[in-house]
Amino acid sequence: MILFRPHYNRLAEVKFRQASIFLRHPQILFETQNLYHFHGLAYDPQIPSSDAKSKVGYNAHQLFDERPERNVDIYHQLLFEYSRSNKNAEALNLFLDMHRLGLVDNGSSLSCALKVSGVSNNKTVGKQLHCHCIKSGFAVDVSVGTSLVDMNMKCDNVKDAKRAFDEMEVKNVVTWTSLLSGYVQQGLVEEALQVFTRMGTEGIKPNPFTYAAVFGALSDYDMIAKGSQVHAEVIKNGSKFYNPVSNSLINMYAKSGMVQEARDIFSGMESKDVVSWNGMIAGLVANGLDREALELFQNMRFEGILLTRLIYATIIKACASIKEFSLVRQLQCQVLKSGFDFDLTIRTSLMVAYSKCGDMDGSFKMFETMRKSQNVISWTAMISGYSQNGGKEKAAYIFLDMNRMGIRLNDFTYSAILTAHPCVSPYQLHTHIVKTNYLGSPNVGTALLDAYIKAGNVIEGAKVFENISQKDIVAWSVMLAGYAQEGNAEGAINVYRQLSKEGICPNEYTFSSVINSCAAPEAAVEQGKQVHASSIKFAYNNFLCVNSALVTMYSKKGNIDSANKLFKRQEERDLVSWNSMISGYAQHGYAHKALEVFEEMRRKNVEMDGITFVGVISACTHAGLLEEGQKYFDQMVNEHHVYPTMEHYACMVDLYSRAGMLEKAMHFIDKMPFPAGATVWRSLLGACHVRRNADVGKVAAENLISIEPKDSSAYVLLSNIYAATGNWKERAEVRKLMDLRKVKKEAGYSWIEVKNKTYSFLAGDRSHPLSDHIYAKLEELSTRLKDAGYSPDTTYVLHDVEDEHKETILSKHSERLAIAFGLLATPPGTPIQIVKNLRVCGDCHAVIKLISKIEGREITVRDSNRFHHFKGGLCSCGDFW
Repeated sequence: MILFRPHYNRLAEVKFRQASIFLRHPQILFETQNLYHFHGLAYDPQIPSSDAKSKVGYNAHQLFDERPERNVDIYHQLLFEYSRSNKNAEALNLFLDMHRLGLVDNGSSLSCALKVSGVSNNKTVGKQLHCHCIKSGFAVDVSVGTSLVDMNMKCDNVKDAKRAFDEMEVKNVVTWTSLLSGYVQQGLVEEALQVFTRMGTEGIKPNPFTYAAVFGALSDYDMIAKGSQVHAEVIKNGSKFYNPVSNSLINMYAKSGMVQEARDIFSGMESKDVVSWNGMIAGLVANGLDREALELFQNMRFEGILLTRLIYATIIKACASIKEFSLVRQLQCQVLKSGFDFDLTIRTSLMVAYSKCGDMDGSFKMFETMRKSQNVISWTAMISGYSQNGGKEKAAYIFLDMNRMGIRLNDFTYSAILTAHPCVSPYQLHTHIVKTNYLGSPNVGTALLDAYIKAGNVIEGAKVFENISQKDIVAWSVMLAGYAQEGNAEGAINVYRQLSKEGICPNEYTFSSVINSCAAPEAAVEQGKQVHASSIKFAYNNFLCVNSALVTMYSKKGNIDSANKLFKRQEERDLVSWNSMISGYAQHGYAHKALEVFEEMRRKNVEMDGITFVGVISACTHAGLLEEGQKYFDQMVNEHHVYPTMEHYACMVDLYSRAGMLEKAMHFIDKMPFPAGATVWRSLLGACHVRRNADVGKVAAENLISIEPKDSSAYVLLSNIYAATGNWKERAEVRKLMDLRKVKKEAGYSWIEVKNKTYSFLAGDRSHPLSDHIYAKLEELSTRLKDAGYSPDTTYVLHDVEDEHKETILSKHSERLAIAFGLLATPPGTPIQIVKNLRVCGDCHAVIKLISKIEGREITVRDSNRFHHFKGGLCSCGDFW
């Protein structure tokens, strides 16, 4: 408690000399006991001792000692000098001594002490001063009351600040502004706006600092509409735009992405101060306009504006974003000349800039110079820098060093180190994150989810996703991408529906992921169309990643015309778009169109990659364009310097094999720079099945089985080759080997989608409720097919049975059941599309061609190899598949 003696007496003179000693030695502490009937303020350990020989303090003491007359005004003068010079510890100790001497007899010294308590966040002294103000009656004084409001707000005591405000009988604009600014500092924007509204109601005209506080609050909390209204009000009232107001407006508009409005404010300022320049440059950098920020920085230098630590840190960040390495080096020299080289923020900015420019050696050297001041920010920046520049192993080592040194990790640290997969294990980091209670953090949770997805563990990723307390759109998109990569269309669609139910607004990456999942074979065609419609609704359909995903999705779902229309409409195309279109045409059997797209790509000098040439050579393979395929393979190696991968060699082997050049295919395999993989041998074996070459087929099968002993296709194709050539004994041995090794043949299924529902059929299947009608339709078709000249090719029945029974087996193939159902379940003339998990046999291919003619239907069949478009008795493959 504070109890002041009302009058200055001789006792004060006695204590005055003691005070002068304290002024020269502020480390002397006052006791908290009664002195000559005065109750003193308790000493607060938050007030640090400091060096009284500092320039400002020392000059003030010298002036005090040289004055022949010492009175209360000298004390007040020194108190205000300390306050203005931010000598908060000295000011509070001096005020305590003045109080003990009974020299605090007006509100000005109290206001000064309250200000210092607020600035230094000294809550203990602040509460004592508040009690004294109430007891002594000073709380109702405008100046003291305003200082009470300000001090309590700065000390996070909103309740007492509001009480002090309410108890004041007279308030001025400074009082209102103190309350409003306090609410802003505490993040209570709604309360601040209510105060601003009340000011207008009670006729209090805001001053520049009031407007500055309001605009600052609205910028931080993304309330640009309200901010624009207040701006309009200021213009309407004819108020002058002093620098604090203009600076706040620049900040508000820049933070809201309204850069042109910020530019207009900046250009219209009569006299720009350093805050104006800093704010405009920082706003440009925040909005990705780094080169414009650099130009403005040069103008700032020409104007002779003092360059501060803040502007250096901001402009270094701009250089880092556009990877202007030489400018970063120049700025470092400027920083050295300006004497800011020891500033931690600038050093950290330089370190990050070097890493973003790819100079990790320079970044690490800068990190080393900060050895005594390294903190979690600098450590995290180094981890992130190495992860982004191909040094994931070094990032892992730095993370271990950081742990050994006992640096407390934050959410950004975890997010950075999780990108270093596979050099770090998401499983181990998961445990660490749980122990440090960061699992609920959206940043950490999303990074951990992404790490699991990249590790191929979607199940663990889904568990992490469920535990993220506040899922942002990035987390939702990562989860969707995980299901899309896995080919789990149902999982991705469910996540997308859940996202929509929770009112989360999707972004372009969300749509890209869910559209990619809709391209999976088991996904319904209508699902992709519905998501496409949603992307149009949210105006994301023209975004490059979304449009490219749509091209891929439509081509994979059999609608190559829609894919082409989207491709043609693209104003900007990336490599994914070009590759999707080439591969799409190749898969649909339109080889010449695929090659046209490729040539257009060459004319526009689009850089190609390995995927481009996989699509081109595949197009040649499906159309039997042997010479063209060889030419493009040579171009890939010699002109485009793309190193052939296993997939390219598999395409070339497939090209030779389909053309019947099995020996050349074997020679090509022998010349490969690495051992042939499963895809290469599988391509050769498939061609041997078509060509019924048992000798080469046996070699291919043995190699394939040695690589993938549990893959049923090798056994089945070899046994089928033996069956087709009448080698029933060898076929039996292969089947026996399958039984011995417990390898099960994959059943042949066909799917058809009717009215948003997918139906599956197995050969000879009678489980469908309409099976009687389906088989009746097949009987009807059989008669009409024979009338049209159809004769069953029983060589495709790989069983040692009578020809009549072979015909029955052929008629019950899964694709025929699916087509018969489609003919019954859809209106006449409607296109039919089915998917088969195995290759369509030659006899079924001939039958479907005739059905398309006699039924007048377009029938699309997607088998394990490619698309077949049947129309008018012809197929897009030209009977070459």
